[in-house]
Amino acid sequence: MNPKNDFFKFYDFIMLFLIFCLMITSIVSIYSASKSGQYQGGFVVRQSVFYFIGLTISIIVATIDIDRIKRANWIIYGICVLLLIVLMFAPESIAKPKNGAKAWFQLPIIGSLQPSEFMKISLILSISALVDQHYKIFPINNIKSDLLLLGKIALISLPPALIVLKQPDTGMTIIFLVIIFSIVLCSKIKASIVVCLLSIPALMVSTLLVIIIKFPIYFEERILSLLMPHQRSRITGWLDPFANSDAGFQTKQGLLAIGTGQFSGKGYLNGTVYIPEAHTDFIFANIGEDFGFIGGAVVITLFFLFLSRIINIALAALKNTNNLFGSMICVGTISVLAFQIFQNIGMTIGLLPVTGITLPFISYGGSSLLSNMILIGIVQSVRNSYSGYIFYNQAEGKYG
Repeated sequence: MNPKNDFFKFYDFIMLFLIFCLMITSIVSIYSASKSGQYQGGFVVRQSVFYFIGLTISIIVATIDIDRIKRANWIIYGICVLLLIVLMFAPESIAKPKNGAKAWFQLPIIGSLQPSEFMKISLILSISALVDQHYKIFPINNIKSDLLLLGKIALISLPPALIVLKQPDTGMTIIFLVIIFSIVLCSKIKASIVVCLLSIPALMVSTLLVIIIKFPIYFEERILSLLMPHQRSRITGWLDPFANSDAGFQTKQGLLAIGTGQFSGKGYLNGTVYIPEAHTDFIFANIGEDFGFIGGAVVITLFFLFLSRIINIALAALKNTNNLFGSMICVGTISVLAFQIFQNIGMTIGLLPVTGITLPFISYGGSSLLSNMILIGIVQSVRNSYSGYIFYNQAEGKYG
């Protein structure tokens, strides 16, 4: 027996099947969206290529021992931060701003490359490694050791977050914060500290909601004026898309598309509502128009099943091998995907402001798809760590 040949015995084929279902959904939806006449097309072919490359990389990453990934995580972190710094000073010939944000490299053959997408992988790995290493040094935690851990996490998280915020890419910055909070929440940090940390954003959000509802004029004159123009337009467009026809046009069209799709949709390729960025940010609106409530429910169900597989891997890693590093990776991955799903669908139906966050595995985009595929490969490596793959005994020809 050879571990390379026997690897597929341990690969999670249910997860692979769900990825295949999401791929079909993505290609079908992107093809429909590209028929609006807004773009020249070619998205289906490119997305198919991205899926092939992403799945190949994911399987390769899955064969790597999770301990090797852990040892390499600081090298990965350094490379990702360096790419963000280079992007800041890169000339427009290779880093042309899009929609006011300098967040992509434009490279020949490869196309657009968004370094922050890969930074989120590095952040998950580095914070997970910090948590794992910290509790090996401080097995019995107290307030002092917990605050020390939080300081370490802030030290490695703030530099990339501030760089991405400066691009500006508010959506990705929020994703970074989600990674930090989710891993901290699921670590062994004392509940009192976690409650204090969570109370800060909760208090800020609740206060802001009270101001918006009770003092709308004050909110518009004093708070919105502090934001950048594109951020202001997104907020005003979200609060009242029909009154702010320019700022809220995308939200209004998304609501119109989903609303007219009703229960079963208008039918594939029968969509009539013009939606800007229908193949990327607003792909769910296109699904809602073509396939209605039924189509949207199927997509959400696929995501639910997909995330449940990762949850099972996280719990099994902690139970079978006490692998805190692997479990924290799964926590970070779940939080990133769940937040992106919630945010994307939420902004499509007008529940949340438009942030430019794509729908994982379905929206068109090479960097986003590849980074998510790499994350799934790492999660699969975590699974292999307790499935016996890394414990193959070459001399005895068996696992154990």
